[in-house]
Amino acid sequence: MNKEKEERIRVFPKQLDNSFRGNRIAVIVFALITVFTLARSCIHIFAPDGGASSIAGINTSVEGGSNVISMFAFWGLAQLLMGLVYLAVFFRYKSLIPFMYMLIIIEYSGRVLIGMVKPLIVSHTPPGAIGDYILIPLAIMMLMLCFKRS
Repeated sequence: MNKEKEERIRVFPKQLDNSFRGNRIAVIVFALITVFTLARSCIHIFAPDGGASSIAGINTSVEGGSNVISMFAFWGLAQLLMGLVYLAVFFRYKSLIPFMYMLIIIEYSGRVLIGMVKPLIVSHTPPGAIGDYILIPLAIMMLMLCFKRS
């Protein structure tokens, strides 16, 4: 195998390390996504309503509303765990950043598709719903930048 083929950037790197050969903008945006994910997870876990009513516009004063709040907290835990994985990748395994962008694209695209099949009834468009439509193309662009050398 020639040297150029051996050093190409991969979604699934042969070796996990802290090297990143793509465009540095992809690393900076990944750091911002990490911070955003961790902050959002803490809101879902620690806010009294989990953000369900105050942010997402879901009526939690109905029967079963406390279940919705609990589900938001459970979702926050899942987001917190994903954010911790993002942190590990950012600080120790930058070679996995292209793979993480693939996961972000799949997750947020899945959210959009699930929202179409099982729409939420809300009083206003939640910021997360708007963010999905921003993050998907952003993650696609960042994935492409991962394959462009700085």
